[in-house]
Amino acid sequence: MKKILTLLVISACAHVSLAQDFNKNLADARSSYAAGNLSNSRFAMEQMLHTLDAAIGKDILKLLPPKMDALAANVKDDNTTGTGTNAGLGLFVQRTYGTGAKTATVDIINNSPLITSLNALLALPFIGRGGDGNQKVVKVQGYKAVLTKTENTDTKKLDYDLQVPLQNTLVTFKVTEAQEADVLRMANTIPLEKIAQMAQ
Repeated sequence: MKKILTLLVISACAHVSLAQDFNKNLADARSSYAAGNLSNSRFAMEQMLHTLDAAIGKDILKLLPPKMDALAANVKDDNTTGTGTNAGLGLFVQRTYGTGAKTATVDIINNSPLITSLNALLALPFIGRGGDGNQKVVKVQGYKAVLTKTENTDTKKLDYDLQVPLQNTLVTFKVTEAQEADVLRMANTIPLEKIAQMAQ
């Protein structure tokens, strides 16, 4: 009970801290703009976007499943970063599952530079049936995705990388030592539609 209460207090303090950072940056942006210092105003607004992206990332982490099959989420290793408008990227969210040889990782990247090339790849009619059989187009919750299979040279087991473009957000799901059916089943537990709405 004490642990839960402590966690709630820490969570509330973090939320208050984010709100204070946002409000401070908003005030800085307004005062810099009013003084004609557009460079400082822009910097303060970028910091606001960074704070917003980090808050959205924390909300997205709450949506992710606590387990993927037998793989428990490594919540202590959760990573959420808001990069604002730097380098054109927005939010980055990462959660890992499992320990040891069999693991899974969910990466969510807003404004990913890979979106355009991945959408172009998905638009090609022949990509789903050809090549060496290591890459194919699949559907996950109605979204087209690229599933890539690689063989681990040491263990000879299969690893999978699933990339799902959602408007301007890329969800990448990586699973080691798995079978395709398991990867697709686990991917269907990721709330893609809600993530797409939140990460826009």
